[in-house]
Amino acid sequence: MSDDPVVPGAPPGDRLYFRQLLSGRDFARGDQMARGMVNFVYLIGDRETGEAVIVDPAYAVGELLDIVESDGMRLVGVLGTHYHPDHVGGHMGGWSVEGIGALLERVQVPVHVQADEVPWVERTTGVGRDDLVAHHSGEVLRVGEVGIELIHTPGHTPGSQCFFVDGRLVAGDTLFLEGCGRTDLPGADPLAMYDSIHTRLAKVPDDAILFPGHLYSADPSASMGETRKWNYVFRPRSAREWMAMFGQ
Repeated sequence: MSDDPVVPGAPPGDRLYFRQLLSGRDFARGDQMARGMVNFVYLIGDRETGEAVIVDPAYAVGELLDIVESDGMRLVGVLGTHYHPDHVGGHMGGWSVEGIGALLERVQVPVHVQADEVPWVERTTGVGRDDLVAHHSGEVLRVGEVGIELIHTPGHTPGSQCFFVDGRLVAGDTLFLEGCGRTDLPGADPLAMYDSIHTRLAKVPDDAILFPGHLYSADPSASMGETRKWNYVFRPRSAREWMAMFGQ
């Protein structure tokens, strides 16, 4: 009998471990903020080696760790798309969310963030720099034999990053199926967002599947081709048109 975890939706024999979990439904069911924010958390790993990472652990991190363990996987790291508390925990705007700080109290693993995001993550979460690993765009993080490419996509925040793994783009708040992340928050930059969506993510093929940071659409995922066809953020053909769309 195989010892590989049975992962919902995974083809038999697929080495990639990949799960999309919705806050307020798949975990943190009793947390009204989690239900309202509809964040996605992602588990990515190598089913043969049993190693896995969590993308954007927030709210009930103990439940997330239990899911990893129940799947027969071992947590070896955290990937953060950006510093906002609904993605990595912490304090902002008078509210607090459990996140990487609580996770590190239970298991000591590196937290991988984009280099420009390090000070923002420190301030928001209270996690020390020694627990953070700074990365640059184009680096590949290996989890077992599974490679995850890190793509720096500033705009929503200075160090926002997306993760490309086996034909899947985990995009955080850079790109949703409908729209993109806000560019009027601290550290945001609408011109940088234009460049990230239209230039930095241009190399992601149309047949790749987009997995966003929130459930802001009817479907939880879609192909990049469909997203480019229907998402209004792809309509502007120049930075000038983009800025006009933002009223600037």
